[in-house]
Amino acid sequence: MNYNKPDQIASEFSSSGCYKSNLPLHKFCILAILGGAFIAFGGLLSVIVAGGMPGIGAGNPGLVKFIAGSLFPVGLIMVSVTGADLFTSDCTAFTLPWIEKKTTGRTFLTFLTLSFLFNFVGSQIVAWLFTAKAGLIYSDPWKEYLHHYASLKVNQDFLTVFIKGIGANWLVCLGMWMGYAAKDIIGKAIGIWIPVMLFVTLGYEHSIANMFFIPAAIYTGAGITWSSFIIQNLIPATLGNIVGGAGLVGCIYGYLYLKRQP
Repeated sequence: MNYNKPDQIASEFSSSGCYKSNLPLHKFCILAILGGAFIAFGGLLSVIVAGGMPGIGAGNPGLVKFIAGSLFPVGLIMVSVTGADLFTSDCTAFTLPWIEKKTTGRTFLTFLTLSFLFNFVGSQIVAWLFTAKAGLIYSDPWKEYLHHYASLKVNQDFLTVFIKGIGANWLVCLGMWMGYAAKDIIGKAIGIWIPVMLFVTLGYEHSIANMFFIPAAIYTGAGITWSSFIIQNLIPATLGNIVGGAGLVGCIYGYLYLKRQP
């Protein structure tokens, strides 16, 4: 068989969480910085391409959303293939070994927190240095596209962002799950691409991706405050991401494939 079955995927996904929790903290933090940066690069690619076709977008808005969704997954593919760390996929990776009683709740919370903080560092390196300082989106149509995109994200009510956060990480963690099914790079890339393309095209809220999109808009002069970014988007998106990744993937598939029956 040239792919892993669901019980094998669950075991490999769980092992990745155990492996990360046993890394020296400085190595884990470096991997998390890389993970945030790679997701940001995927976001930047989607802005440059999708934002550069306003004429097409005016008549075919769904097509532009699909193009953005089709390009963004390169970031998660880079995370998976290089072994970088990502908070959102960790929601599943640390839930599975916790269900197996191979790690503790304290380990779960500690590494999720570290991953979140250092993903933020990595995403800001790309948003500030490789996007704003590099002058990539200071002119239209890219600037207008990004500022409009970021503004929509911070002008939603808490519950809406929370629900969209659940949807985003349900699909992101399913993408990682499907990536673990593959035994080659092409299969892994396709497995990851399908659900991640879906979440971006549908407009769900991914906390780490938003650590790039909204700060990049702020750095380039958008009328968005850091407080509105954190309160109106980052907090509810993060909480929803935890529910989607830990609950709808980690707990459900952990119960189905790892929980030992008495």
